[in-house]
Amino acid sequence: MAAGGGRAFAWQVFPPMPTCRVYGTVVHQDGHLLVLGGCGRAGLPLDTTEALDMASHTWLALAPLPTARAGAAAVVLGKQVLVVGGVDEGQSPVAAVEAFLADEGRWERRATLPQAAMGVSTVERDGLVYALGGMGPDTAPQAQVRVYEPRRDCWLSLPSMPTPCYGASTFLHGSKIYVLGGRQGKLPVTALEAFDVEARTWTRHPSLPSRRAFAGCAMAEGSVFSLGGLQQPGPHNFYSRPHFVNTVEVFDLEHGSWTKLPRSLRMREKRADFVVGSLGGHIVAIGGLGPRMEGCCQLAPVVLFLKHWKCTGSSP
Repeated sequence: MAAGGGRAFAWQVFPPMPTCRVYGTVVHQDGHLLVLGGCGRAGLPLDTTEALDMASHTWLALAPLPTARAGAAAVVLGKQVLVVGGVDEGQSPVAAVEAFLADEGRWERRATLPQAAMGVSTVERDGLVYALGGMGPDTAPQAQVRVYEPRRDCWLSLPSMPTPCYGASTFLHGSKIYVLGGRQGKLPVTALEAFDVEARTWTRHPSLPSRRAFAGCAMAEGSVFSLGGLQQPGPHNFYSRPHFVNTVEVFDLEHGSWTKLPRSLRMREKRADFVVGSLGGHIVAIGGLGPRMEGCCQLAPVVLFLKHWKCTGSSP
């Protein structure tokens, strides 16, 4: 597999995880891939923590999470991994915040979130952790923005998001945290908003052109990409059903506008609930569900979408 800049890439096969799970939380720290919590075969949250040594291809069992949880947020702070929120065994959002001290191999409890939440989005900048949105015990989407100061072990409140949501995609670009999409109950959010951490102000940007749930989002070279998902019925099509799409919409941060790419540059497979990332000048979309695999966990083929679409004028 070749990517931008003339670099060559290839797949490696690693040993499978010792513990089968879904909705786990994954972070990379010092050459180790940590997998935290999630739901096991019984459908209950786990406290299991395991790490894959990327050099030796071996899995290590680490000290278990003090609070079993699934769907938590996690962020690396130097030699620590901070785990925030999630869902407990009673399917209720949790406020627990815990830090794994990698050098000591143990967990420490940290100051809890001001409000229990699942679907929190986290970003680290200059040693501070920003936690945005989430869904509380009342199932209402939250607009709260909190910042964690490790030295004082405390959470401070910041100006709330203009649009409450949970499960949003967040991107750090300069001094701004961009928040895209997410959900309000069963409804997708189309808002794109940016928080300036230095000025502590929010800016609204033009919303996504289409209403799609479970889309994939990534940022590359000054553009935000929103791909695929389940297209939702509009206000005048209330009785129509959601359907899978291969739509690609791009927001140019410099010009502040969305572009909906033509059919020739859409993804080759319609899909939703998949993994998206940026790699060597490409946007990579992996797995997910599509029209021919609805209701199962089958993975669709890997799709590479060339970022420099304006220059090439054709799909890869």
